Amino acid sequence: MTASQKFRFACLATLWVVLCFLVIAGRGVSFYTIFVVIASGIVVFVPLYKKYIKNGGKTK
Repeated sequence: MTASQKFRFACLATLWVVLCFLVIAGRGVSFYTIFVVIASGIVVFVPLYKKYIKNGGKTK
């Protein structure tokens, strides 16, 4: 990962954490909100992991 990719990843992770905090603060902690936070993390970070970590940033 290059420095710009690390910066973009950090910005995306920070935005995701802030949005998850807002969801939890607005709705409270319940099974549904925990599910939403986990599902959104999977949707956001799994494709990034597959592209940059697992494959080393190589395209097919």
